[in-house]
Amino acid sequence: MGALKFLVVPFLFVLAFTCSSFAGKSYYDVLQVPRGASEEQIKRAYRKLALKYHPDKNPGNEEANKRFAEINNAYEVLTDREKREIYDRYGEEGLKQSAAGGGRGGGSFQDIFSQFFGGGMQEEEEKIVKGDDVIVELHATLEDLYMGGTLKVWREKNVLKPAPGKRKCNCRNEVYHKQIGPGMFQQITEQVCEKCPNVKYEREGYFVTVDIEKGMQDGQEIVFYEDGEPIIDGEVGDLKFRIQTAPHDRFRREGDDLHMTVTITLVQALVGFQKTIMHLDEHPVDIGTKGITRPKEVRRFKGEGMPLYMSSKKGDLYITFEVLFPTSLTEDQKAKIKAVLS
Repeated sequence: MGALKFLVVPFLFVLAFTCSSFAGKSYYDVLQVPRGASEEQIKRAYRKLALKYHPDKNPGNEEANKRFAEINNAYEVLTDREKREIYDRYGEEGLKQSAAGGGRGGGSFQDIFSQFFGGGMQEEEEKIVKGDDVIVELHATLEDLYMGGTLKVWREKNVLKPAPGKRKCNCRNEVYHKQIGPGMFQQITEQVCEKCPNVKYEREGYFVTVDIEKGMQDGQEIVFYEDGEPIIDGEVGDLKFRIQTAPHDRFRREGDDLHMTVTITLVQALVGFQKTIMHLDEHPVDIGTKGITRPKEVRRFKGEGMPLYMSSKKGDLYITFEVLFPTSLTEDQKAKIKAVLS
């Protein structure tokens, strides 16, 4: 893992202002697999995502239902050789034209899920040798996590390539008994291997498109299945981007709430003030008041915090007011203040 390199490319950052978290995504991005993914890779990715977002596991969650529908739609196309070929060449528009011209239609999402899982929700554990998972700490800005965004990350990794010669593979221990005398047998364990084409590791680099969804929390992972460390005669590990909120110059996040500090003058603290701040998406928030503001006073602005992940709700914004006192006063000013306050 130490030899892997990741370079976040800031100038390739593009904010995604979409109503749906999948708008503009390719079917490969939906299933989090590369464009050249095998059918087996697609099936494994589908199994993990479909189980995660199935409506039975997310009752009443509309975003999860939308995600489940997108996953099934992508799976239905990419596991159909004819549809996948049309999609790869002409995109979704080509699929629509093909369907309009009498192309085959797919079953319902529940039909696809039932065919794949046999109608059950129980996930079977695969007993197979697997390469190491690669975990990358991804520092996302508050803007990314508030509005959703897309980040391009440069990825270099080892890839298995054919090499000259043969190698031992699929080795197993076989036990047999050898007679060494009348009525005497010796148990012998022998390793038996097959001959497979040789392989070697080569370095390859490419960009990974990471979609950051609104409301993601620290520690939450974006998984790219079978994009981690390869292993000979086994399954490739997974690539996981672990979300970390980057420090912000104005706001501080605590869970689904936002916190910030605003400084006002002593006059404003006593007589009130009109003030507007710009939020993370540049919408204005009026924080003014006609009353007195005490130093260190905290006010809550409901619904102005972070969006909750896969929900239409939002947390709250808490503002702490700092009062800026004058460093000195003239005798005349002191006299006037005493007269007013008395």
